[in-house]
Amino acid sequence: MLLLLPPSETKRDGGDGSPLELGNLSFSGLHAARSTVLEATIRLAADDAAMMRALKLGPRQAGEVERNRRLDESPTMPAIDRYTGVLYDALDAASLDPAARAHAGERVVVHSALFGLVGAADHIPAYRLSHDSRLPGLRLRSHWREPIGAELEAVDGLVVDLRSEGYAELGPAPQRPDSVFVRVVSVDERGRRRALNHFNKRAKGLFARALLEDRADPTDVADLLAWARGRGIPLESAQPGAAHHELQLVA
Repeated sequence: MLLLLPPSETKRDGGDGSPLELGNLSFSGLHAARSTVLEATIRLAADDAAMMRALKLGPRQAGEVERNRRLDESPTMPAIDRYTGVLYDALDAASLDPAARAHAGERVVVHSALFGLVGAADHIPAYRLSHDSRLPGLRLRSHWREPIGAELEAVDGLVVDLRSEGYAELGPAPQRPDSVFVRVVSVDERGRRRALNHFNKRAKGLFARALLEDRADPTDVADLLAWARGRGIPLESAQPGAAHHELQLVA
Protein backbone atom coordinates (compact mmCIF):
# COMPACT_ATOMS: atom_id res chain seq x y z
CA MET A 1 0.00 0.00 0.00
CA LEU A 2 1.02 3.56 -0.73
CA LEU A 3 -0.82 6.17 1.35
CA LEU A 4 -0.74 9.48 -0.51
CA LEU A 5 -1.23 12.61 1.60
CA PRO A 6 -1.64 16.26 0.67
CA PRO A 7 0.86 18.78 2.07
CA SER A 8 -0.02 21.68 4.35
CA GLU A 9 0.45 25.40 3.79
CA THR A 10 1.90 25.63 7.31
CA LYS A 11 5.19 24.02 8.34
CA ARG A 12 7.42 23.84 11.37
CA ASP A 13 10.58 25.91 11.44
CA GLY A 14 14.02 24.50 12.09
CA GLY A 15 15.15 20.92 12.11
CA ASP A 16 18.26 19.00 13.07
CA GLY A 17 19.00 17.55 9.64
CA SER A 18 21.68 18.76 7.25
CA PRO A 19 20.68 21.04 4.35
CA LEU A 20 18.62 19.67 1.50
CA GLU A 21 20.09 17.01 -0.75
CA LEU A 22 17.70 16.44 -3.65
CA GLY A 23 19.46 13.20 -4.51
CA ASN A 24 18.47 11.71 -1.15
CA LEU A 25 14.72 12.12 -1.69
CA SER A 26 12.49 9.21 -2.63
CA PHE A 27 11.25 8.87 -6.23
CA SER A 28 14.57 9.63 -7.91
CA GLY A 29 12.81 9.90 -11.27
CA LEU A 30 11.59 13.34 -10.17
CA HIS A 31 15.10 14.73 -9.65
CA ALA A 32 15.24 16.91 -12.78
CA ALA A 33 11.73 18.27 -12.25
CA ARG A 34 12.54 19.05 -8.61
CA SER A 35 15.71 20.90 -9.54
CA THR A 36 13.80 23.13 -11.94
CA VAL A 37 11.13 24.11 -9.41
CA LEU A 38 13.67 24.58 -6.61
CA GLU A 39 15.87 26.88 -8.69
CA ALA A 40 12.87 28.90 -9.90
CA THR A 41 11.58 29.32 -6.36
CA ILE A 42 14.93 30.44 -4.91
CA ARG A 43 15.44 32.83 -7.83
CA LEU A 44 12.02 34.43 -7.40
CA ALA A 45 12.52 34.76 -3.63
CA ALA A 46 15.31 37.27 -4.32
CA ASP A 47 12.48 39.73 -5.08
CA ASP A 48 10.31 39.96 -1.95
CA ALA A 49 7.38 41.67 -3.63
CA ALA A 50 7.30 39.28 -6.60
CA MET A 51 7.50 36.24 -4.34
CA MET A 52 4.67 37.52 -2.16
CA ARG A 53 2.50 38.04 -5.23
CA ALA A 54 3.30 34.57 -6.53
CA LEU A 55 2.36 32.98 -3.21
CA LYS A 56 -0.61 35.31 -2.58
CA LEU A 57 0.84 36.36 0.77
CA GLY A 58 -0.15 39.23 3.03
CA PRO A 59 2.25 41.55 4.90
CA ARG A 60 2.25 39.35 8.02
CA GLN A 61 3.48 36.39 5.97
CA ALA A 62 6.64 38.05 4.67
CA GLY A 63 8.74 35.50 6.56
CA GLU A 64 7.67 32.86 4.05
CA VAL A 65 9.82 34.60 1.43
CA GLU A 66 12.92 34.18 3.58
CA ARG A 67 12.14 30.48 3.93
CA ASN A 68 12.16 30.13 0.16
CA ARG A 69 15.30 32.23 -0.21
CA ARG A 70 17.20 29.82 2.08
CA LEU A 71 15.86 26.53 0.73
CA ASP A 72 19.27 25.13 -0.14
CA GLU A 73 20.90 26.03 3.19
CA SER A 74 18.16 25.60 5.82
CA PRO A 75 18.10 22.67 8.25
CA THR A 76 15.79 19.79 7.39
CA MET A 77 13.50 17.35 9.19
CA PRO A 78 11.36 14.37 8.09
CA ALA A 79 8.42 15.44 5.92
CA ILE A 80 5.91 13.81 8.28
CA ASP A 81 7.16 16.13 11.04
CA ARG A 82 7.63 19.23 8.88
CA TYR A 83 3.96 19.69 7.95
CA THR A 84 1.48 21.11 10.46
CA GLY A 85 -2.19 22.08 10.25
CA VAL A 86 -5.44 20.21 10.78
CA LEU A 87 -4.58 16.95 8.99
CA TYR A 88 -1.10 16.66 10.48
CA ASP A 89 -2.28 17.65 13.95
CA ALA A 90 -4.76 14.76 13.81
CA LEU A 91 -2.10 12.41 12.46
CA ASP A 92 0.22 13.54 15.29
CA ALA A 93 3.29 11.77 13.95
CA ALA A 94 5.42 12.72 16.95
CA SER A 95 3.32 10.51 19.22
CA LEU A 96 3.43 7.41 17.01
CA ASP A 97 5.41 4.51 18.41
CA PRO A 98 8.65 3.53 16.61
CA ALA A 99 6.99 0.67 14.69
CA ALA A 100 4.22 2.94 13.42
CA ARG A 101 6.73 5.61 12.38
CA ALA A 102 8.77 2.99 10.56
CA HIS A 103 5.60 1.88 8.78
CA ALA A 104 4.96 5.51 7.79
CA GLY A 105 8.46 5.68 6.35
CA GLU A 106 7.67 2.70 4.14
CA ARG A 107 4.10 3.52 3.16
CA VAL A 108 3.34 7.26 3.45
CA VAL A 109 4.09 9.74 0.66
CA VAL A 110 3.35 13.47 0.73
CA HIS A 111 2.66 15.36 -2.48
CA SER A 112 4.58 18.65 -2.40
CA ALA A 113 4.24 21.44 -4.97
CA LEU A 114 7.98 22.09 -4.55
CA PHE A 115 9.43 18.57 -4.41
CA GLY A 116 6.76 16.43 -6.04
CA LEU A 117 6.38 13.15 -4.13
CA VAL A 118 8.38 12.82 -0.91
CA GLY A 119 8.49 9.91 1.50
CA ALA A 120 7.39 10.51 5.09
CA ALA A 121 10.98 10.03 6.29
CA ASP A 122 12.57 12.22 3.59
CA HIS A 123 14.31 15.26 5.09
CA ILE A 124 13.05 18.56 3.69
CA PRO A 125 13.37 22.24 4.69
CA ALA A 126 10.54 24.61 5.54
CA TYR A 127 9.13 26.24 2.40
CA ARG A 128 6.05 27.90 0.96
CA LEU A 129 4.64 26.84 -2.41
CA SER A 130 1.14 25.67 -3.28
CA HIS A 131 -0.40 23.79 -6.18
CA ASP A 132 -1.76 27.08 -7.55
CA SER A 133 1.37 29.21 -7.00
CA ARG A 134 2.74 31.01 -10.06
CA LEU A 135 6.45 30.89 -10.85
CA PRO A 136 7.80 32.86 -13.82
CA GLY A 137 7.80 30.73 -16.95
CA LEU A 138 6.71 27.62 -15.07
CA ARG A 139 3.18 26.21 -14.80
CA LEU A 140 3.24 23.73 -11.96
CA ARG A 141 0.35 21.66 -13.30
CA SER A 142 1.95 21.02 -16.67
CA HIS A 143 5.42 20.68 -15.14
CA TRP A 144 4.50 18.04 -12.56
CA ARG A 145 1.58 16.18 -14.08
CA GLU A 146 3.43 13.77 -16.36
CA PRO A 147 6.44 12.87 -14.15
CA ILE A 148 4.36 12.43 -10.99
CA GLY A 149 1.74 10.45 -12.88
CA ALA A 150 4.47 8.16 -14.19
CA GLU A 151 5.93 7.60 -10.71
CA LEU A 152 2.52 6.74 -9.27
CA GLU A 153 1.72 4.44 -12.19
CA ALA A 154 4.90 2.51 -11.43
CA VAL A 155 3.84 1.84 -7.82
CA ASP A 156 2.95 -1.81 -7.26
CA GLY A 157 -0.11 -2.56 -5.20
CA LEU A 158 -2.82 -0.47 -3.61
CA VAL A 159 -2.69 3.34 -3.86
CA VAL A 160 -4.87 5.19 -1.34
CA ASP A 161 -5.16 8.83 -2.42
CA LEU A 162 -6.06 11.29 0.37
CA ARG A 163 -4.98 14.38 -1.57
CA SER A 164 -7.14 17.37 -2.34
CA GLU A 165 -8.37 17.61 -5.91
CA GLY A 166 -5.98 20.52 -6.52
CA TYR A 167 -2.98 18.32 -5.82
CA ALA A 168 -4.48 15.35 -7.64
CA GLU A 169 -4.44 17.58 -10.73
CA LEU A 170 -0.68 18.02 -10.33
CA GLY A 171 -0.16 14.29 -10.77
CA PRO A 172 -3.00 11.83 -11.43
CA ALA A 173 -3.19 8.58 -9.53
CA PRO A 174 -3.30 5.40 -11.63
CA GLN A 175 -6.62 4.53 -13.26
CA ARG A 176 -6.87 0.92 -12.11
CA PRO A 177 -8.92 -1.13 -9.65
CA ASP A 178 -6.33 -0.96 -6.87
CA SER A 179 -6.11 2.85 -6.89
CA VAL A 180 -8.68 4.69 -4.78
CA PHE A 181 -9.49 8.33 -4.11
CA VAL A 182 -10.90 8.93 -0.63
CA ARG A 183 -13.50 11.68 -0.29
CA VAL A 184 -14.74 12.76 3.14
CA VAL A 185 -18.49 13.33 3.33
CA SER A 186 -21.15 14.08 5.91
CA VAL A 187 -24.66 12.59 5.96
CA ASP A 188 -27.66 14.72 6.98
CA GLU A 189 -30.87 13.56 8.61
CA ARG A 190 -32.35 12.71 5.20
CA GLY A 191 -29.40 10.56 4.23
CA ARG A 192 -28.05 13.09 1.77
CA ARG A 193 -24.27 13.27 1.42
CA ARG A 194 -22.10 16.28 0.88
CA ALA A 195 -18.36 16.72 0.70
CA LEU A 196 -16.71 18.43 3.65
CA ASN A 197 -14.05 21.09 3.43
CA HIS A 198 -12.24 22.04 6.65
CA PHE A 199 -13.30 19.01 8.68
CA ASN A 200 -12.26 16.60 5.94
CA LYS A 201 -8.63 17.27 6.86
CA ARG A 202 -9.08 16.05 10.43
CA ALA A 203 -10.91 12.93 9.25
CA LYS A 204 -8.09 12.14 6.82
CA GLY A 205 -5.47 12.65 9.52
CA LEU A 206 -7.25 10.30 11.93
CA PHE A 207 -7.73 7.75 9.14
CA ALA A 208 -4.04 7.83 8.27
CA ARG A 209 -3.07 7.52 11.93
CA ALA A 210 -5.29 4.46 12.38
CA LEU A 211 -3.63 2.76 9.41
CA LEU A 212 -0.20 3.49 10.85
CA GLU A 213 -1.07 2.46 14.40
CA ASP A 214 -2.26 -0.91 13.10
CA ARG A 215 0.69 -1.19 10.71
CA ALA A 216 -2.05 -2.00 8.21
CA ASP A 217 -0.94 -2.99 4.73
CA PRO A 218 -4.07 -3.81 2.72
CA THR A 219 -3.37 -5.38 -0.65
CA ASP A 220 -6.53 -4.29 -2.46
CA VAL A 221 -9.73 -2.29 -2.00
CA ALA A 222 -11.65 -5.18 -0.46
CA ASP A 223 -8.86 -5.65 2.07
CA LEU A 224 -8.89 -1.93 2.90
CA LEU A 225 -12.67 -1.91 3.39
CA ALA A 226 -12.47 -5.00 5.59
CA TRP A 227 -9.80 -3.34 7.74
CA ALA A 228 -11.96 -0.21 8.09
CA ARG A 229 -15.01 -2.25 9.14
CA GLY A 230 -12.95 -4.03 11.77
CA ARG A 231 -11.79 -0.65 13.06
CA GLY A 232 -15.30 0.80 13.09
CA ILE A 233 -14.34 3.36 10.44
CA PRO A 234 -17.26 4.27 8.10
CA LEU A 235 -15.49 3.81 4.77
CA GLU A 236 -17.63 2.84 1.79
CA SER A 237 -17.26 2.32 -1.94
CA ALA A 238 -19.00 5.13 -3.82
CA GLN A 239 -18.93 3.45 -7.23
CA PRO A 240 -18.79 -0.33 -6.90
CA GLY A 241 -17.37 -1.96 -10.01
CA ALA A 242 -15.81 1.20 -11.46
CA ALA A 243 -12.34 1.00 -13.00
CA HIS A 244 -11.13 3.77 -10.69
CA HIS A 245 -12.64 3.54 -7.25
CA GLU A 246 -13.79 6.43 -5.11
CA LEU A 247 -14.27 5.65 -1.46
CA GLN A 248 -16.30 7.81 0.87
CA LEU A 249 -15.21 8.34 4.45
CA VAL A 250 -18.20 9.45 6.51
CA ALA A 251 -17.25 12.04 9.14
